[in-house]
Amino acid sequence: MISFEEYLKDNLVLLDGAMGSLIYEKGVFIDKCYDELNLSRPDLIKTIHEEYVRAGSRVIETNTYGANRFKLKSHNLYDQIERINQTGVSLAREAAEENAYVAGSMGPGGVEIEPWGDATLEEVFEVYAEQAGFLRQGGVDLFILETIQDIREMEQAIKAIRSVSDLPVIAMMTVGEDGKTRYGVDLDDVTFRLVNTEATVIGLNCTVGPKSMLDFVESMSKISDRPLCIMPNAGRPQYTDGRMIYMSTPDYFSVYTKRFIEKGVRVLGGCCGTTPEHISKMANALAMKQTRIQHSIKIGVKPVTEEPLPDPVPVEEKSNISKKLTSGKRVVLVEMVPPRSTDIRKPLEGARLLLESKVDAINIPDGPRASARMTGLALAVLLQNQVGIETVIHYTCRDRNLLGMQSDLLGATALGIKNILAITGDPPMIGDYPQATAVFDIDAIGLVHLISNLNHGIDVGEKLIGAPTGFFTGVGVDPNSVNLENEIHRFEMKKRAGAEYVITQPVFDIASLESFLEKIELDDLFLIAGIWPLVSLRNAEFMKNEVPGVFVPDSVIEQIAQYETKEDQLKAGIEIAQTMVDRVLSFVHGIQVSAPFGRYPLALQVAEKILS
Repeated sequence: MISFEEYLKDNLVLLDGAMGSLIYEKGVFIDKCYDELNLSRPDLIKTIHEEYVRAGSRVIETNTYGANRFKLKSHNLYDQIERINQTGVSLAREAAEENAYVAGSMGPGGVEIEPWGDATLEEVFEVYAEQAGFLRQGGVDLFILETIQDIREMEQAIKAIRSVSDLPVIAMMTVGEDGKTRYGVDLDDVTFRLVNTEATVIGLNCTVGPKSMLDFVESMSKISDRPLCIMPNAGRPQYTDGRMIYMSTPDYFSVYTKRFIEKGVRVLGGCCGTTPEHISKMANALAMKQTRIQHSIKIGVKPVTEEPLPDPVPVEEKSNISKKLTSGKRVVLVEMVPPRSTDIRKPLEGARLLLESKVDAINIPDGPRASARMTGLALAVLLQNQVGIETVIHYTCRDRNLLGMQSDLLGATALGIKNILAITGDPPMIGDYPQATAVFDIDAIGLVHLISNLNHGIDVGEKLIGAPTGFFTGVGVDPNSVNLENEIHRFEMKKRAGAEYVITQPVFDIASLESFLEKIELDDLFLIAGIWPLVSLRNAEFMKNEVPGVFVPDSVIEQIAQYETKEDQLKAGIEIAQTMVDRVLSFVHGIQVSAPFGRYPLALQVAEKILS
């Protein structure tokens, strides 16, 4: 056989269809590692390859989509990474014989890249280079990068492949029906950046069906003269009798195959939900259209427009809290947990008391311990409008996807919210509804970066939004983390992402807080210490043993345990909290006092030294 690159010059190329959804249809459930089936079910994988070759595929992909270090480690299979990849190549080669080329399939790493997550670009490069090396050693004819949502990940993946091989690379991103990646980068920018890589063929796969894919092809072809590849899904899936059923028929794919070719697509295949029947119909349509391909005329590459960004809101003008902190004064925040109902009489009464007592703001958690409550944003707006006290809302990554977060934040600005504490959020399994699904598109680091973008007048895809938001952005920190090195690393990343102040978990051990502060650089960040007045021995034991991120020393438990009555235990708890305030005042910029069970007078007692 001639090389794939030579074949591509004069031919339209038909890839194969879905692997994962076909494995699922054959009775292997999604809790399994499909890449490991190369070892445990080689007959199944080889049979699927053979079905696609018989259907007319000229290129078949190895069953190695998720066979990278990141994903295999999550299945405790990293020690099998070389065998899984090279066996995947062998199975595809046996099925292909001399009838098809073998492409090494490489999917996304499955991790978030900083600033959205912890993975660095260097780590991503290493992971792709490692897998590409195994696939090259196995004897692939080309590489296919597919279903990647972060253009930066794609760029690193292509560079990684090029570091180990000069074989052709097909690079396919994934965009939604709005033509944007998960991170908000639009198709024009995706195309422009793909053109500026060393990919042989560029294109799109997954997420959308043929109709949307055709629209995207028209846009990409106006920007790039690079050969285009598309692999649409078989439409949108429908959940029926416990299974995902894809609705686009093989005949429908046949019709769109002709349309894709007419628009200049050179390489075609199918993604989720497509079968050998779909590929067979596409092969027939392709045969009718196949003629000697003439090289297209270069029409140029559309540059990305760089407009000047608006000036961000100065820190001192963002909120009353930021103004007070930048002037060198300490602030007092009091926590108010949203109600589990629509009754806000008690929160309003408490807010009026706190305002009269000159508390600077009310700190509102967002579904603490994964509980189902009124949203913090709703309560914050009610308190600001009806009482006139400023608020700090916690905002978690648990319940909303990336686009929903951006929508919420834009809405929060319009509603007058000025202070945000960006947190990852407790997982649903510890809360009221453990069966609920968590989103976690990003974590607190990524959220701070998103807010920083909005504060500079650009959205998640770095497009101008008009007037910038003006959030005073805070983060949490746990000085007593069981993984202190990771906590320090994450703090540094939050700071780099744009954090402006930090609130600690409740402090019951000053020595551990001081030790933690010696290991980090606050720079210009304002430090606010979390203070929790323990109301009883039972409360102290609960905090120690059942609340994540809170460290209550045995000495504190013993100090409260020496009292028998709840009244005396409460008094001891207040005294401990007041002592904590006294000891942190010399090095913090403020305190955040919790009000256990909505007992706001207790919080005021603890903060009286600063409020007086």
